[in-house]
Amino acid sequence: MRARVLHQDERVIILDKPHGLLVHSVGDGDVDLEQYLHFVQGDRLHPPRLAHRLDRDTAGCLVLARDTEAAARLGAMFVDGRVRKTYWAVVQGGPKADEGLIDLPLHKVWVPGGSKMVLDAVGKPALTRWKRLAGANGLSLLELYPRTGRMHQLRAHCAYMGMPILGDKIYGAEKPPKVPLHLLARSVRFPGLDGSGAEVSATACEPPHMAATLASMGLSPDQLS
Repeated sequence: MRARVLHQDERVIILDKPHGLLVHSVGDGDVDLEQYLHFVQGDRLHPPRLAHRLDRDTAGCLVLARDTEAAARLGAMFVDGRVRKTYWAVVQGGPKADEGLIDLPLHKVWVPGGSKMVLDAVGKPALTRWKRLAGANGLSLLELYPRTGRMHQLRAHCAYMGMPILGDKIYGAEKPPKVPLHLLARSVRFPGLDGSGAEVSATACEPPHMAATLASMGLSPDQLS
């Protein structure tokens, strides 16, 4: 866990969350990230707490607050859009343009086994800016910048635009390939909490399954940095 710390200061920790790990318990007995946060507790009385959420199958930058005040301030930043989040996604097919904006309202519905987001004109506003970084072998690498924070927003938006994220078993093809979800919380940036005006930022590398797919597309780490 300590090796996954991308940034740490007196108020904030940013972790590189692994693919496949729940961030908190959902009552099914599975292991979750919160069970391990004491390893990065340091000299504090309590472990750090989640400032936001990532899906189980999404890897990458996860922000933690080290005290109650930091949690409140970070929560307000996420709500107000002052946290700049960048994601990478490998999608099936891809867009015809090089960049654009997805403006599709989303509404949560309950389905067998859980919930999902559907396109609905009376749903909550959801905005995602995107840029195509590369493409090969029927796949595209997109950089995604969510301007809102709806559940499954990036997964639903990509699917409704006809380019589902590779390995997405909820929003993907009827028979999705048997590979993990190819979605990475690539980087995060926000104003620091120490009053200096300095910005806090961190960048996560692709998890192994994404790195392998990108290599098969002819993309090297140097090209993606």
